[in-house]
Amino acid sequence: MDYLLVLGGLVLLIFGGEGLVRGSVSIARKVNVSELVIGLTLVGFGTSMPELVTSLRAIESGAVGISIGNVIGSNIANILLVLGLAALIKPILTNPQALKRDAAVVVVATAAVCALVYFDAFTRVSGFLMIGALIAYLAYSLWADQKGGTPAAEMHAEESELVAAEFGVVKGLVIAVAGLAGIIYGASLLVDGAVGIARAIGVSEAVIGMSIVAVGTSLPELATSVIAATRGRADVALGNVIGSNIFNILGILGITALVHPFSVMKDHAGDVAGEAMQLGGQSIVTTTDAGALVLSLFFLLLFGITGKKIARWEGGVLLAGYVLYMGLLFNIIPVPALLPNG
Repeated sequence: MDYLLVLGGLVLLIFGGEGLVRGSVSIARKVNVSELVIGLTLVGFGTSMPELVTSLRAIESGAVGISIGNVIGSNIANILLVLGLAALIKPILTNPQALKRDAAVVVVATAAVCALVYFDAFTRVSGFLMIGALIAYLAYSLWADQKGGTPAAEMHAEESELVAAEFGVVKGLVIAVAGLAGIIYGASLLVDGAVGIARAIGVSEAVIGMSIVAVGTSLPELATSVIAATRGRADVALGNVIGSNIFNILGILGITALVHPFSVMKDHAGDVAGEAMQLGGQSIVTTTDAGALVLSLFFLLLFGITGKKIARWEGGVLLAGYVLYMGLLFNIIPVPALLPNG
């Protein structure tokens, strides 16, 4: 039954997310919002909405592991799984100039979330700061892109153009509302099923959050990236993943912490963890998870920006990295104890 709940939740999240994006983009176009603004804001928020609602639902249910695991696991999956598959379909030629600003932001955001996990500091203050940083990033990006017609502006506009949505205002509103309702109900089913599966097979909720839940909520990014790659707009696929990872950290974790501050420590979260990321305590985010998050970003920068291309063999490396991470996550591959109390 739990597996059916997860499957039903994922289906509703996928179709709900698609409906929300298409409906809201259609309304924006009818009221003459530019493709740049649509690509940078609506598409980014829309594709990250399944992660947001799922994380909030998990926090409300006391499943902190699923909430934080969903965000960290989605960021890992976006790079290793989504870009890996997209590169295998078609090598991804990239524009480093267009990606430079967003890449710098995702590096800072990733460092920030690692620090917040280490110090167990997901308070309302940190949530407020993360949301403020996201708003500042969006405001600066819109100002710079509209002012100069930069390569980044072209990339975000192309990201919007990938969304096929030409409904009327009323129809677009109905589709968007129905999509949001699907996301909310789907997130509830997904969290309930995921908690049940974790208890049934004896693994932590964080493991389920970083695997099943994370992959499911990353499917909108997978669809967008594959479409972009097959249409020869590979830099858009890469830009979509970077933008999604920024939204996941600053937006989703920021809103979650602001609405419901939480702890990632085992004693407070009530979850089972592997090796502690924080010395002297057991964290539901392990050093393996943090290492996968940082290394996936390293390979993204190495292959996609400095190399100006993600070749098929590099896509294979990314996918192999994801398989390795899943093996470590489910203890199929043994993990050496690198820290005390691990």
